[in-house]
Amino acid sequence: MASPFSVKVERNVPVPMRDGTILYADVYRPDAPGQFPALLQRTCYSKDLPLPTVVLVFPITAASRGYAVVVQDVRGRYASQGEFYPFRHEIEDGYDSVEWAAAQPWCDGNVGMYGGSYLGATQWLAAIARPPHLKAIFPSLTASDFYRGWAYQGGAFQLAFNEIWALLGLALLDGVSRLGLSDEELAGEQGKLAQAIDNFDETARFLPLKDFPHLQQPGLAPYFYDWLAHPAHDDYWRRWSIETQHDQVSVPAFNLGAWYDIFLGGTLSNFVGMRKNGGSEQARRGQKLLVGPWYHNIPLDARVGDVSLPLRALLDLDGLHLRWFDYWLKGIDNGIGDEPPVEIFVMGENVWRS
Repeated sequence: MASPFSVKVERNVPVPMRDGTILYADVYRPDAPGQFPALLQRTCYSKDLPLPTVVLVFPITAASRGYAVVVQDVRGRYASQGEFYPFRHEIEDGYDSVEWAAAQPWCDGNVGMYGGSYLGATQWLAAIARPPHLKAIFPSLTASDFYRGWAYQGGAFQLAFNEIWALLGLALLDGVSRLGLSDEELAGEQGKLAQAIDNFDETARFLPLKDFPHLQQPGLAPYFYDWLAHPAHDDYWRRWSIETQHDQVSVPAFNLGAWYDIFLGGTLSNFVGMRKNGGSEQARRGQKLLVGPWYHNIPLDARVGDVSLPLRALLDLDGLHLRWFDYWLKGIDNGIGDEPPVEIFVMGENVWRS
């Protein structure tokens, strides 16, 4: 491996979208002349937080290995302008962000995307739009359809997941701070949300759900009540479905899943669907699936519940990502493209390669 580059970091770089909305990104890139492939991560959890985006680890590692890494707050979250509404803008904004990165003077025109959970959703939704410079993606622990397996499961509203995600992951961490409240009012609203989370056994028993009181402030979480108003897989959900649009995705994908992950079914569905219906021969042949003994957590841990896994269950996420993108973005023949497309791990042991 060549000597690592020193890394230059640019904070809050403006990225204009087609409608004039400005999204902001941090750019980590080699402090050296020349052009490099770009890796894009689009997050709703703040580009400044280490979890669950691995923001403070992977960008530095990848930039030192010759990549320009763009970590962007999605529309309406943290530094970025606009109104956040899950999934609604990620197709167009993802396309625009990929093409923005490709056009920068430090980029050689090759762009990949990576990240897990909602950050995996932003990859698939961008890929549906077929940005010309997107060459490969690495979606981890994410869904194939945002009705089935995300908001609903078997037709039942996923109560605990939806309420906790909206309350803790979205409203408390950033949503309530965008309501234009005074400092005193903001502290009061944050306190109410924190109390609802701390007393979740009681919070989750509230009925009827359409009157759920903790997210009703105008502009805080309209999507939550829209999800309740669409209990069937109708046109509201179909526009964002990944699994029904695999034929629109023309890039290879490394699908990373976990046995104890809420989105395992989506990971499997994306792999199988893309192998069969991907929008190009390269996409169909360039799918990989790795499933191991983890849960919905990044970085992957060697402990699940009360079970401590062998240390060999730990996965070198940085190394795996870099091998994947070295192959597809840099053209380095490191063998990953020739390895079996499916790898299944149990307790850290590779039990099936096919």
